Amino acid sequence: MPAPRAITSLQNDRIKAIRALEMRKVRRETGLFVAEGVSVIETARQSGIHPETIVHLAGGLDSPVARRVVEAAQGHGAEIIEASSAVLAKIASKDNPQSVIGVFRQRWAPLPDPASVERTATWLALEAVRDPGNLGTIIRTADAVGASGVILIGNCCDPYARECVRATMGSIFAVPVAQATPEAFKAMLAAWPGESVGTALTARVDIRKATWREPVLLVMGSEGPGLSPGLADALTRLVRIPMAGRLDSLNLAVAAAISLYQIRAAHLSL
Repeated sequence: MPAPRAITSLQNDRIKAIRALEMRKVRRETGLFVAEGVSVIETARQSGIHPETIVHLAGGLDSPVARRVVEAAQGHGAEIIEASSAVLAKIASKDNPQSVIGVFRQRWAPLPDPASVERTATWLALEAVRDPGNLGTIIRTADAVGASGVILIGNCCDPYARECVRATMGSIFAVPVAQATPEAFKAMLAAWPGESVGTALTARVDIRKATWREPVLLVMGSEGPGLSPGLADALTRLVRIPMAGRLDSLNLAVAAAISLYQIRAAHLSL
């Protein structure tokens, strides 16, 4: 295997290219994204997904896991870059920077086929979600409850943005993520064989008392506005999360977690 490439210049073209992945336009054009941290990259490896490039701090592979992820990536043909601390600081996040960074290819799942979706599946669809931290947390929760995947409807934030990837804690490599225009999603929705349920403040059904006809498609709206009226009207049921305090709404990621755990309760065990 070729020896790692040492880079100490901040003006190096490879470093500039990796830094450019901060921009959504560049991620869209290249189909690449950055994931930081040994544990996240190890999660990818365990899922059978390998980076195209690994950048690590020169002399910084001080744990068996760090050495394993770099050796595994190199064994699968990844470019290995040993970077100086100054170079790594330019491409790592400013908050809690990591000493190992991977550049991965994005993976987009197709929309589920209503004719062949698993009977016990739960899919989560998000309409116009805007906060990447929320989205990353939701993807992580979808992984925790065994949801089949996440569908992003319309103009959503990028699941491969650094903040979102970090919030998933590696679940971005385990949970299928699909994109759909509102029209394509409604066409799929019309053929969905089970329950399609949304959360809404105007709903009269307590989510704790609802029963579910599987497979379940949970649809949630964006932060603030919630579900658009046209999409809410197309669902088979609207439910509400009860609240006793002064506020009448929850953070989207919190609401998604409550809803997913309620829907998936019968499939979860210690």
